[in-house]
Amino acid sequence: MLERHFRSLKAIDRIKAQWLGPQIERYAQFLDELHTSNSTVRQHVRALGHFNDFVIGRGATCLDDLPDHVDAFVEHWQAGHGRWCKSAQDRAAVVAQSRVPVERMLSLAVPGYTRPSNRPAMPFSTSVPGFFPFLLKEKGLRQTSIHNYTFTLRPFDSYLAQAGISLDKLTPACITEFINDRAKTLHKSGMLNTAGALRVFLRYLHREGIIANDLVRSVPRGRVYRQASIPRAIGWADVERLLASIDRRSDLGKRDYAILTLLTSYGLRAREIVALCLDDLDWAHGQIGIPMRKGGHSTRYPLSAAVGEAIIAYLHVRRTDIDDRRIFLTVRSPYTPMNHWTVSSMVAGHLRSIGIQVARAGSHTLRHSCVQHLVEADLPFKVIGDYVGHRHPESTLVYGKVAVHKLREMVIGHGEDVL
Repeated sequence: MLERHFRSLKAIDRIKAQWLGPQIERYAQFLDELHTSNSTVRQHVRALGHFNDFVIGRGATCLDDLPDHVDAFVEHWQAGHGRWCKSAQDRAAVVAQSRVPVERMLSLAVPGYTRPSNRPAMPFSTSVPGFFPFLLKEKGLRQTSIHNYTFTLRPFDSYLAQAGISLDKLTPACITEFINDRAKTLHKSGMLNTAGALRVFLRYLHREGIIANDLVRSVPRGRVYRQASIPRAIGWADVERLLASIDRRSDLGKRDYAILTLLTSYGLRAREIVALCLDDLDWAHGQIGIPMRKGGHSTRYPLSAAVGEAIIAYLHVRRTDIDDRRIFLTVRSPYTPMNHWTVSSMVAGHLRSIGIQVARAGSHTLRHSCVQHLVEADLPFKVIGDYVGHRHPESTLVYGKVAVHKLREMVIGHGEDVL
């Protein structure tokens, strides 16, 4: 297996002759199964060679002793390879160069060893371990909804920990102070979600006897009015500038350009983008299908020439050795399907890179821009709503606020009547 990544037979023999040689070779095979690039495999194997020499020098004699040497090896590696670091991000990259391959190899070589998780713990996992199972089993929430609860309650958990307040000492004043603090950074809809999650959490605490009083009423009920805001769209000239800014010579550029053309041409949602499969492309009839939309229905679009060419250019460089049929994959090993938040952050990054400033930039920015472009083309709102998959007509009517050309005609016409 090492022959696929090292040309020098002497280097291969030297790796195999090491004490951890069999484990390193097994780990290289594991990386191959994840379709890891040659450069990454070579980098990991070299780091493991240094780990081999390090643990021998410390007197390790069996594999079960290796986990006790990981932290010391990381410090040793950082001292020798981290002199160039100028920021915490640089230091984290150097640490990952040593820790990641060692921990991954140990998870394969040492029975019972599991890599320490870097993910933050679920909020209140120790004090209220039954809350998230309650959301899943009793309330029947989906994982996406439970993720939203995690996002909302983690700041509340941190706030109580920093203030030294236990759950049984909660007061309305504590809750009010936390909400006021969150209101400094969150949008109205974010505050609405925060208040809703807090009410569910406090109601559960009272039901389980963790708090003596029902504090649900201490959480204010915010209100967001329908049609109160305007869409966060950008002008079509900026959309064209965004598309022109993508470097389509790289694999990443080809993928991002294909996604951006789908967003701007059809006004798709990020979740609909990541759910697209190869089978949804009907090349024979020149159509693309969106099977599961937010409203529970499906849509078929004519496959425009620009979108078709962008997708074909990406498919030429897309990994063909991946079993998953979804179209858009990550560009790094293990080449898994993209997540919807990755699509949104990708769009936001490209918008910032060319200096386009918009509130809450993301994939929905281009969805709003697509709808606004159709409104400016004088298409009926019902046709536009069906085109972008709106569940309710009111969702489309809000774009009447930005139909400046129509509003101008109404004002001019009204002025002429008066005269």
